[in-house]
Amino acid sequence: MNGSSGRRLRAALALAMFLPALMSCRPGGEERRLNELKALFSSLVSANEPGAAVLVVKDGRTVFERGFGVADLRALRPVGRRTNFRLASVSKQFTAAAVMLLVREGQLGYETGLRDIFPDFPEYGRAVTVRHLLNHTSGLPDYEDLLPPRDPGVPVEEDQVRDAAVLELLKTRTAGKFAPGSRWDYSNSGYVLLGLAVEKVSGLTFSHFLKEKIFAPLGMTGTVAYVRGLNEVPDRAHGHSRENGRWRESDQSRTSATLGDGGVYSSTTDLAKWDEVLRRNVLFSEEEFREALLPVSVPGPGPEEPDGTPAAYGFGWFLNPWRGRARMWHHGETTGFRTAIHRFPEDGLTVVVLCNRSDLDASALALESAAACLF
Repeated sequence: MNGSSGRRLRAALALAMFLPALMSCRPGGEERRLNELKALFSSLVSANEPGAAVLVVKDGRTVFERGFGVADLRALRPVGRRTNFRLASVSKQFTAAAVMLLVREGQLGYETGLRDIFPDFPEYGRAVTVRHLLNHTSGLPDYEDLLPPRDPGVPVEEDQVRDAAVLELLKTRTAGKFAPGSRWDYSNSGYVLLGLAVEKVSGLTFSHFLKEKIFAPLGMTGTVAYVRGLNEVPDRAHGHSRENGRWRESDQSRTSATLGDGGVYSSTTDLAKWDEVLRRNVLFSEEEFREALLPVSVPGPGPEEPDGTPAAYGFGWFLNPWRGRARMWHHGETTGFRTAIHRFPEDGLTVVVLCNRSDLDASALALESAAACLF
């Protein structure tokens, strides 16, 4: 980001601080709609149980921002605007942005081959490009399917797979799932390799690159790609699951330590800043970002939502419309967390829902919240 872009962003964010915290989504009935949103989430989350943080932004103004429930069951810290949730696959848009920055700097290209970055990768990766990794058409095997059986006697946080180990697992295979570019198949393996590519090309750790090139310049001071033992997550929410009517902390799994596919923690406060950056084309010009919003086209089966509904996908974003409204969105799901961001650029509307419990459908809740402002 150049100096003038940084000054424009800081000025925009400073101005936003003087705007009212609650503004109407559409003319008339604003108090009723805000009360409906409060009632919706209050009916789902009790005061002393794991909860959710909700953000609604309209035309760059915060319409609704509120936390419900607690960030953890030990200290019973209330969820707030700065509570940081593990984003899971919502992280992929930041991995894509990191790659796009390196493309701008000429250090990578979208047609750069996987073996140009990792020369010792097996022959089946020869035709895989950065673009294939970004839009889930690489055909790489799922690394979770390649993990050896877990030793139940080892604490989960001491038995987690890291990004470098994913690369080594993929090197043990002799064939991909399909020819690169022939079909679409959602791939966490691909985004782990993109994070490793950022490290190799930039000379920085992936966590440091995101902080230095994206989070810090944009004022996202609480957002972090978390690496146990190297950094900390401020005001961290811990994930939970309900079992036999009781809550259990389920914050970490064997695959919770990988970064490129889902390792970022963030809050509604910082994601409001990210939304402003996207809205004003601060980090990327409109022309540069258009590449990320180009729906992938393949001869075989194309993008699908988790339920099998036909979809569209670019670089770290689903792109299929909703109820006739243009949309860019993503959801995230990992042990103890459910997250979603839905942006409706033509309507100037963004909704974020972050949950530190596994029994809520963050994406469905985000769309229900969006409907209050759109219809």
